[in-house]
Amino acid sequence: MILMYLFETYLDLRQHAALKLPTLPKTLEGVISQEKFEKSRAYSLDKSHFHFLHEFVTILIDSAILFFGILPWFWKKSGTFLPLLGLNEENEILHTLSFLAGVMIWSQQTIWLFFRDLIKGICLAIVLGPPIVSAIIVIVQNGGPYLAIYLWAFMFVLSLVMMTIYPVLIAPLFNKFTPLPEGELRLKIEKLASSLKFPLKKLFVVDGSTRSSHSNAYMYGFFKNKRIVLYDTLIQQCKNDEEIVAVIAHELGHWKLNHTMYSFIAVQHTVIPLQHLVSFGLNLVSRSFEFQADAFAKKLGYGSALRAGLVKLQEENLSAMNTDPWYSAYHYSHPPLVERLAAIDAADKKEE
Repeated sequence: MILMYLFETYLDLRQHAALKLPTLPKTLEGVISQEKFEKSRAYSLDKSHFHFLHEFVTILIDSAILFFGILPWFWKKSGTFLPLLGLNEENEILHTLSFLAGVMIWSQQTIWLFFRDLIKGICLAIVLGPPIVSAIIVIVQNGGPYLAIYLWAFMFVLSLVMMTIYPVLIAPLFNKFTPLPEGELRLKIEKLASSLKFPLKKLFVVDGSTRSSHSNAYMYGFFKNKRIVLYDTLIQQCKNDEEIVAVIAHELGHWKLNHTMYSFIAVQHTVIPLQHLVSFGLNLVSRSFEFQADAFAKKLGYGSALRAGLVKLQEENLSAMNTDPWYSAYHYSHPPLVERLAAIDAADKKEE
């Protein structure tokens, strides 16, 4: 754990040095204004400074928890509350649920800042947590030599269930989803979806601006019941409908090229340090998928609009303009803007 902290801190230092560069990458010169660059640079440096502090405090706390045996102590303490409620302390499922409830309550540090969301989150944890944890414990108790296979199968099925109920039942508890009004933008998106035989059933706008200025779009649903969701910030920040449709074209590219299915099948539940290697490998695959989706949108004729849309999202989300190649390769699931624009431009040159 400490070795991973040192390695990732080295990458953070490389990225911090890249963020301090006072000039734009050549690819972005004349594309991003100096004002936007300075604002993004200041924001990224502030995040970087805080990240160093956060990671240092985290490694100290995690090391202390392991060194002083806090978790075994907490496990014993959590069991002492069960007899007070008339429950059996020897019941592993009840003991585990008591332990996890204590950990959840102890870890809530933002109760006053995000009180409403916190209450909803706790209620969901109370409803969904016990049956899921209980099922996992039963599998662990009875899995035998095929434990890993049973756990993977359970998590796979659970993921399918959550993908089904989350956007319909859970996400609306935290955000407001409203149908995209009739108009030119809706017609263009529906026409694009129809041309690709994407079974679009509903088109929503979500009030992402209530929590962040970041903008995006995504799709969800199985089989013939697909839905597309636009962040209200995406609509506000893009200059015209064409840029918004270009972003949708990119997302539809992921669907058309089966990226979503490949990523879903690759569900993994590993342990440190193997999970870092797996995450790095998945990031490489994800970056490749992003380039492919960009190329897909470009083939549909949205190359210039996508380019403009990506630049606008980069500006409004205050994403880092200068990135260290080692840092981005290890941490980023999406290629930096410079690389995406270079790939789009390279495709243009090949066509010429």
